[in-house]
Amino acid sequence: MKIIALVILFVFMHAGAQDYNLVVGTYTRACDSKGLYVYDFNSATAETKLKSTSEFINNPSYLTASPDNKYIYTVNENGEKSGVTALRYTPGNGKLKSLHDKDSRGEDPCYIISNEKHVIVANYTGGTISVFERNADGSLTDAKQLVKHSGRSINNERQEKPHIHMVQFSPDKKYVFAIDLGTDKIYIYHYNPNEENKILVLKDVIVTKAGSGPRHMVFNPNGIFFYVLHELDASLTVYSWIKDKAMPIQELSIAIKDEGCKNSGGDLRFTRDGKFLYVTNRGDANTVTIFKSHANGMLNFVEELPTMGEEPRNISIDPKDNFVLIGHQKSNDIVIFKRDKTTGKLTDTTKRIRLCSPVCLIFTNNK
Repeated sequence: MKIIALVILFVFMHAGAQDYNLVVGTYTRACDSKGLYVYDFNSATAETKLKSTSEFINNPSYLTASPDNKYIYTVNENGEKSGVTALRYTPGNGKLKSLHDKDSRGEDPCYIISNEKHVIVANYTGGTISVFERNADGSLTDAKQLVKHSGRSINNERQEKPHIHMVQFSPDKKYVFAIDLGTDKIYIYHYNPNEENKILVLKDVIVTKAGSGPRHMVFNPNGIFFYVLHELDASLTVYSWIKDKAMPIQELSIAIKDEGCKNSGGDLRFTRDGKFLYVTNRGDANTVTIFKSHANGMLNFVEELPTMGEEPRNISIDPKDNFVLIGHQKSNDIVIFKRDKTTGKLTDTTKRIRLCSPVCLIFTNNK
Protein backbone atom coordinates (compact mmCIF):
# COMPACT_ATOMS: atom_id res chain seq x y z
CA MET A 1 0.00 0.00 0.00
CA LYS A 2 2.83 2.36 0.91
CA ILE A 3 4.55 1.63 -2.41
CA ILE A 4 1.37 2.40 -4.34
CA ALA A 5 1.00 5.69 -2.46
CA LEU A 6 4.58 6.64 -3.29
CA VAL A 7 4.04 5.83 -6.96
CA ILE A 8 0.87 7.95 -7.03
CA LEU A 9 2.73 10.80 -5.32
CA PHE A 10 5.57 10.56 -7.84
CA VAL A 11 3.15 10.62 -10.78
CA PHE A 12 1.27 13.56 -9.27
CA MET A 13 4.45 15.56 -8.70
CA HIS A 14 5.66 15.03 -12.24
CA ALA A 15 2.34 15.36 -14.03
CA GLY A 16 2.59 19.13 -13.94
CA ALA A 17 6.28 19.18 -14.71
CA GLN A 18 7.48 20.22 -18.11
CA ASP A 19 10.82 20.27 -19.79
CA TYR A 20 11.94 23.50 -21.41
CA ASN A 21 14.95 24.61 -23.37
CA LEU A 22 17.45 26.88 -21.65
CA VAL A 23 19.38 28.88 -24.26
CA VAL A 24 22.57 30.50 -23.00
CA GLY A 25 24.61 33.27 -24.61
CA THR A 26 28.26 33.67 -23.62
CA TYR A 27 31.30 35.86 -24.03
CA THR A 28 33.76 34.03 -26.26
CA ARG A 29 36.66 36.41 -25.66
CA ALA A 30 37.39 35.28 -22.09
CA CYS A 31 37.70 31.50 -22.48
CA ASP A 32 36.83 28.60 -24.76
CA SER A 33 33.24 29.02 -25.95
CA LYS A 34 31.31 28.30 -29.13
CA GLY A 35 28.84 31.09 -28.37
CA LEU A 36 25.33 29.66 -27.83
CA TYR A 37 24.38 26.58 -25.81
CA VAL A 38 21.00 24.86 -25.57
CA TYR A 39 20.13 22.71 -22.54
CA ASP A 40 17.20 20.55 -21.53
CA PHE A 41 15.78 21.94 -18.29
CA ASN A 42 13.39 20.00 -16.07
CA SER A 43 11.11 22.42 -14.23
CA ALA A 44 10.43 19.95 -11.41
CA THR A 45 13.99 18.89 -10.59
CA ALA A 46 16.24 21.53 -12.22
CA GLU A 47 18.13 18.73 -13.94
CA THR A 48 19.89 19.93 -17.08
CA LYS A 49 21.44 18.25 -20.08
CA LEU A 50 23.31 19.82 -22.99
CA LYS A 51 21.32 19.39 -26.22
CA SER A 52 23.11 21.50 -28.78
CA THR A 53 25.84 24.05 -29.40
CA SER A 54 25.99 26.67 -32.12
CA GLU A 55 28.75 26.97 -34.63
CA PHE A 56 31.12 29.70 -33.45
CA ILE A 57 29.45 33.09 -32.88
CA ASN A 58 31.54 35.98 -31.58
CA ASN A 59 30.36 37.25 -28.16
CA PRO A 60 26.61 36.54 -28.36
CA SER A 61 26.09 38.41 -25.10
CA TYR A 62 22.33 38.85 -25.46
CA LEU A 63 19.67 36.98 -27.40
CA THR A 64 15.95 36.77 -28.05
CA ALA A 65 13.61 34.11 -29.44
CA SER A 66 10.99 34.96 -32.06
CA PRO A 67 7.35 34.73 -30.89
CA ASP A 68 6.81 31.55 -32.94
CA ASN A 69 9.92 29.94 -31.36
CA LYS A 70 11.44 29.22 -34.79
CA TYR A 71 14.30 31.73 -34.75
CA ILE A 72 16.92 33.07 -32.37
CA TYR A 73 18.46 36.51 -32.81
CA THR A 74 21.67 37.41 -31.02
CA VAL A 75 24.05 40.33 -30.83
CA ASN A 76 27.76 39.99 -31.64
CA GLU A 77 29.45 42.33 -29.18
CA ASN A 78 32.69 43.04 -31.04
CA GLY A 79 33.60 46.72 -31.20
CA GLU A 80 33.58 48.21 -34.67
CA LYS A 81 32.91 44.75 -36.16
CA SER A 82 29.74 44.22 -34.11
CA GLY A 83 26.73 42.59 -35.70
CA VAL A 84 23.45 40.76 -35.29
CA THR A 85 23.08 37.07 -36.13
CA ALA A 86 19.82 35.44 -37.20
CA LEU A 87 19.57 31.68 -36.60
CA ARG A 88 16.99 29.05 -37.47
CA TYR A 89 16.02 27.27 -34.26
CA THR A 90 14.65 23.73 -33.95
CA PRO A 91 13.53 23.53 -30.33
CA GLY A 92 12.94 19.76 -30.35
CA ASN A 93 16.62 18.95 -30.73
CA GLY A 94 17.95 22.41 -29.91
CA LYS A 95 19.74 22.77 -33.24
CA LEU A 96 20.78 26.26 -34.34
CA LYS A 97 21.61 27.10 -37.95
CA SER A 98 22.97 30.51 -38.82
CA LEU A 99 21.06 32.35 -41.55
CA HIS A 100 23.29 35.41 -41.79
CA ASP A 101 24.94 38.29 -39.95
CA LYS A 102 23.95 41.94 -40.23
CA ASP A 103 25.87 45.08 -39.30
CA SER A 104 24.48 46.29 -35.96
CA ARG A 105 25.10 49.93 -37.01
CA GLY A 106 26.72 50.67 -33.67
CA GLU A 107 29.57 49.38 -31.54
CA ASP A 108 29.06 46.73 -28.86
CA PRO A 109 25.37 45.83 -29.02
CA CYS A 110 24.36 44.50 -25.60
CA TYR A 111 20.58 43.99 -25.74
CA ILE A 112 18.13 42.71 -28.34
CA ILE A 113 14.35 42.27 -28.48
CA SER A 114 11.99 40.92 -31.13
CA ASN A 115 8.35 40.61 -32.06
CA GLU A 116 6.49 39.41 -35.15
CA LYS A 117 7.66 42.38 -37.24
CA HIS A 118 10.99 43.72 -35.97
CA VAL A 119 14.24 43.06 -34.16
CA ILE A 120 15.50 46.04 -32.14
CA VAL A 121 19.05 46.37 -30.81
CA ALA A 122 20.71 48.58 -28.18
CA ASN A 123 24.28 49.47 -29.16
CA TYR A 124 26.13 50.31 -25.94
CA THR A 125 29.37 51.94 -27.12
CA GLY A 126 27.76 53.30 -30.27
CA GLY A 127 24.97 55.01 -28.33
CA THR A 128 22.43 54.03 -30.98
CA ILE A 129 19.30 51.93 -31.47
CA SER A 130 19.03 49.82 -34.62
CA VAL A 131 15.68 48.59 -35.95
CA PHE A 132 15.64 45.62 -38.33
CA GLU A 133 12.64 44.21 -40.16
CA ARG A 134 12.01 40.46 -40.05
CA ASN A 135 11.40 38.61 -43.30
CA ALA A 136 9.01 35.65 -43.58
CA ASP A 137 11.92 33.20 -43.56
CA GLY A 138 13.30 34.61 -40.30
CA SER A 139 16.10 36.56 -41.95
CA LEU A 140 16.59 40.27 -41.35
CA THR A 141 16.73 43.27 -43.62
CA ASP A 142 19.50 45.80 -43.19
CA ALA A 143 18.66 48.28 -40.44
CA LYS A 144 15.52 50.21 -41.38
CA GLN A 145 16.12 52.91 -38.78
CA LEU A 146 19.05 54.13 -36.72
CA VAL A 147 18.29 56.27 -33.67
CA LYS A 148 21.22 58.25 -32.24
CA HIS A 149 21.33 59.58 -28.70
CA SER A 150 23.44 62.54 -27.60
CA GLY A 151 24.71 63.99 -24.34
CA ARG A 152 26.63 62.82 -21.28
CA SER A 153 26.43 62.89 -17.48
CA ILE A 154 28.66 63.45 -14.44
CA ASN A 155 30.75 60.24 -14.31
CA ASN A 156 33.65 61.09 -16.63
CA GLU A 157 34.79 57.47 -16.98
CA ARG A 158 31.45 55.81 -17.66
CA GLN A 159 29.21 58.64 -18.83
CA GLU A 160 31.34 60.50 -21.34
CA LYS A 161 28.72 59.87 -24.06
CA PRO A 162 25.48 57.93 -24.57
CA HIS A 163 25.59 54.22 -23.67
CA ILE A 164 22.31 52.49 -24.42
CA HIS A 165 22.18 49.40 -22.23
CA MET A 166 18.69 48.08 -22.89
CA VAL A 167 15.63 48.34 -25.10
CA GLN A 168 12.28 46.99 -23.93
CA PHE A 169 8.71 46.88 -25.24
CA SER A 170 5.92 48.17 -23.04
CA PRO A 171 3.47 45.36 -22.20
CA ASP A 172 0.97 46.57 -24.81
CA LYS A 173 3.75 46.94 -27.43
CA LYS A 174 2.80 50.59 -28.04
CA TYR A 175 6.18 51.86 -26.86
CA VAL A 176 9.85 50.96 -26.76
CA PHE A 177 11.84 52.05 -23.71
CA ALA A 178 15.59 52.72 -24.17
CA ILE A 179 17.77 52.79 -21.05
CA ASP A 180 20.75 55.11 -21.53
CA LEU A 181 23.41 54.61 -18.84
CA GLY A 182 25.63 57.31 -20.32
CA THR A 183 23.13 60.15 -20.07
CA ASP A 184 21.15 59.03 -16.98
CA LYS A 185 17.98 59.03 -19.07
CA ILE A 186 15.21 56.66 -20.09
CA TYR A 187 13.83 57.40 -23.55
CA ILE A 188 10.28 56.35 -24.39
CA TYR A 189 9.54 55.90 -28.10
CA HIS A 190 6.23 55.40 -29.85
CA TYR A 191 6.48 52.08 -31.68
CA ASN A 192 4.97 52.25 -35.19
CA PRO A 193 5.25 48.73 -36.64
CA ASN A 194 3.70 49.60 -40.00
CA GLU A 195 6.00 52.52 -40.77
CA GLU A 196 8.85 52.01 -43.20
CA ASN A 197 11.47 54.30 -41.66
CA LYS A 198 10.04 56.17 -38.65
CA ILE A 199 9.36 53.05 -36.64
CA LEU A 200 10.48 54.65 -33.38
CA VAL A 201 9.36 58.22 -32.67
CA LEU A 202 10.32 59.93 -29.42
CA LYS A 203 7.44 60.41 -26.97
CA ASP A 204 9.06 61.29 -23.66
CA VAL A 205 12.31 61.31 -21.68
CA ILE A 206 12.70 60.37 -18.01
CA VAL A 207 15.68 62.00 -16.29
CA THR A 208 17.10 59.80 -13.53
CA LYS A 209 19.44 60.73 -10.68
CA ALA A 210 22.76 62.15 -11.94
CA GLY A 211 25.51 59.53 -11.90
CA SER A 212 23.17 56.62 -11.17
CA GLY A 213 23.68 54.97 -14.57
CA PRO A 214 20.37 53.25 -15.39
CA ARG A 215 21.05 49.78 -16.80
CA HIS A 216 18.01 47.48 -16.96
CA MET A 217 14.27 47.66 -16.35
CA VAL A 218 11.37 45.25 -15.94
CA PHE A 219 7.61 45.65 -15.88
CA ASN A 220 5.51 44.00 -13.23
CA PRO A 221 3.29 41.42 -15.00
CA ASN A 222 0.27 43.63 -14.25
CA GLY A 223 1.78 46.23 -16.61
CA ILE A 224 1.16 49.27 -14.40
CA PHE A 225 4.53 49.48 -12.64
CA PHE A 226 8.09 49.24 -13.88
CA TYR A 227 11.37 48.96 -12.03
CA VAL A 228 14.72 50.43 -13.10
CA LEU A 229 18.04 49.08 -11.84
CA HIS A 230 20.92 51.56 -11.86
CA GLU A 231 24.38 50.13 -12.40
CA LEU A 232 26.66 52.85 -11.06
CA ASP A 233 25.10 53.37 -7.63
CA ALA A 234 23.23 50.03 -7.33
CA SER A 235 19.92 51.79 -6.71
CA LEU A 236 16.44 50.71 -7.74
CA THR A 237 13.62 53.06 -8.79
CA VAL A 238 9.95 52.10 -8.92
CA TYR A 239 7.70 53.90 -11.42
CA SER A 240 3.97 53.78 -11.93
CA TRP A 241 2.88 53.50 -15.58
CA ILE A 242 -0.71 54.70 -15.81
CA LYS A 243 -2.32 56.14 -18.94
CA ASP A 244 1.09 55.98 -20.64
CA LYS A 245 2.69 58.30 -18.09
CA ALA A 246 5.63 57.38 -15.85
CA MET A 247 5.83 58.61 -12.26
CA PRO A 248 8.54 57.65 -9.71
CA ILE A 249 7.00 56.29 -6.50
CA GLN A 250 9.84 54.59 -4.57
CA GLU A 251 13.64 54.60 -4.31
CA LEU A 252 15.62 51.68 -2.87
CA SER A 253 19.20 50.45 -2.81
CA ILE A 254 20.84 47.04 -3.14
CA ALA A 255 24.31 48.45 -2.39
CA ILE A 256 26.55 46.82 0.20
CA LYS A 257 27.53 49.57 2.64
CA ASP A 258 30.91 48.09 3.66
CA GLU A 259 33.78 50.53 3.18
CA GLY A 260 35.65 49.89 -0.05
CA CYS A 261 33.02 47.52 -1.46
CA LYS A 262 32.38 48.17 -5.15
CA ASN A 263 28.71 47.84 -6.07
CA SER A 264 27.40 47.38 -9.60
CA GLY A 265 23.74 46.72 -10.39
CA GLY A 266 23.46 43.72 -12.70
CA ASP A 267 20.02 42.44 -13.62
CA LEU A 268 16.49 42.07 -12.30
CA ARG A 269 13.60 39.68 -12.89
CA PHE A 270 10.01 39.33 -11.72
CA THR A 271 8.25 36.06 -11.00
CA ARG A 272 5.40 35.41 -13.40
CA ASP A 273 2.85 35.81 -10.63
CA GLY A 274 4.22 39.32 -9.97
CA LYS A 275 4.78 38.68 -6.26
CA PHE A 276 8.59 38.80 -6.04
CA LEU A 277 11.45 40.68 -7.67
CA TYR A 278 15.05 39.39 -7.74
CA VAL A 279 17.93 41.83 -8.28
CA THR A 280 21.67 41.13 -8.64
CA ASN A 281 24.61 43.24 -7.49
CA ARG A 282 27.99 42.62 -9.12
CA GLY A 283 31.34 44.29 -8.37
CA ASP A 284 32.70 43.05 -5.04
CA ALA A 285 29.21 42.28 -3.72
CA ASN A 286 28.06 39.27 -5.80
CA THR A 287 24.64 39.22 -4.16
CA VAL A 288 21.00 38.75 -5.06
CA THR A 289 18.37 40.79 -3.23
CA ILE A 290 14.77 39.63 -2.96
CA PHE A 291 11.84 42.02 -2.72
CA LYS A 292 8.14 41.34 -2.20
CA SER A 293 5.89 43.36 -4.49
CA HIS A 294 2.56 44.79 -3.34
CA ALA A 295 -0.59 45.83 -5.18
CA ASN A 296 0.46 49.50 -5.03
CA GLY A 297 3.78 48.67 -6.75
CA MET A 298 5.88 49.25 -3.65
CA LEU A 299 8.62 46.80 -2.68
CA ASN A 300 9.54 45.37 0.71
CA PHE A 301 12.95 43.84 1.39
CA VAL A 302 12.88 40.07 1.99
CA GLU A 303 16.51 39.00 2.10
CA GLU A 304 19.95 39.36 0.53
CA LEU A 305 22.26 36.42 -0.08
CA PRO A 306 25.44 35.53 -1.99
CA THR A 307 24.96 34.35 -5.57
CA MET A 308 27.65 31.68 -5.03
CA GLY A 309 29.66 32.97 -7.97
CA GLU A 310 31.49 35.98 -9.38
CA GLU A 311 29.93 38.74 -11.50
CA PRO A 312 26.21 37.78 -11.59
CA ARG A 313 25.42 39.43 -14.91
CA ASN A 314 22.10 37.80 -15.80
CA ILE A 315 19.21 36.30 -13.87
CA SER A 316 16.39 34.11 -15.16
CA ILE A 317 13.42 32.30 -13.64
CA ASP A 318 12.07 29.07 -15.11
CA PRO A 319 8.55 29.21 -16.63
CA LYS A 320 7.04 27.41 -13.63
CA ASP A 321 8.53 29.93 -11.15
CA ASN A 322 10.27 27.06 -9.36
CA PHE A 323 13.92 28.01 -9.80
CA VAL A 324 16.10 31.10 -10.10
CA LEU A 325 19.16 30.77 -12.34
CA ILE A 326 22.06 33.23 -12.13
CA GLY A 327 24.76 33.39 -14.80
CA HIS A 328 28.21 34.41 -13.57
CA GLN A 329 30.45 36.08 -16.13
CA LYS A 330 33.72 35.62 -14.25
CA SER A 331 33.34 32.33 -12.35
CA ASN A 332 32.05 30.62 -15.52
CA ASP A 333 28.95 28.97 -14.13
CA ILE A 334 25.19 29.13 -13.77
CA VAL A 335 24.00 28.65 -10.19
CA ILE A 336 20.51 27.21 -9.68
CA PHE A 337 18.45 28.22 -6.63
CA LYS A 338 15.16 26.68 -5.50
CA ARG A 339 12.37 29.20 -4.79
CA ASP A 340 9.95 29.15 -1.90
CA LYS A 341 6.82 30.39 -3.65
CA THR A 342 5.29 31.67 -0.42
CA THR A 343 8.21 33.64 1.01
CA GLY A 344 10.25 34.21 -2.17
CA LYS A 345 13.39 33.02 -0.38
CA LEU A 346 16.06 31.02 -2.18
CA THR A 347 17.93 27.83 -1.33
CA ASP A 348 21.04 26.70 -3.19
CA THR A 349 20.29 23.41 -4.99
CA THR A 350 24.07 22.84 -5.39
CA LYS A 351 23.32 22.25 -9.09
CA ARG A 352 25.67 24.05 -11.46
CA ILE A 353 26.04 24.43 -15.21
CA ARG A 354 29.72 24.94 -15.98
CA LEU A 355 30.51 26.87 -19.14
CA CYS A 356 32.52 29.84 -20.32
CA SER A 357 31.23 33.26 -19.26
CA PRO A 358 27.42 32.78 -19.35
CA VAL A 359 25.81 36.21 -19.62
CA CYS A 360 22.31 35.70 -21.07
CA LEU A 361 19.82 32.99 -20.11
CA ILE A 362 16.42 32.59 -21.78
CA PHE A 363 13.85 29.81 -21.56
CA THR A 364 11.87 28.61 -24.57
CA ASN A 365 9.39 25.82 -25.16
CA ASN A 366 11.01 22.65 -26.44
CA LYS A 367 8.48 22.09 -29.22
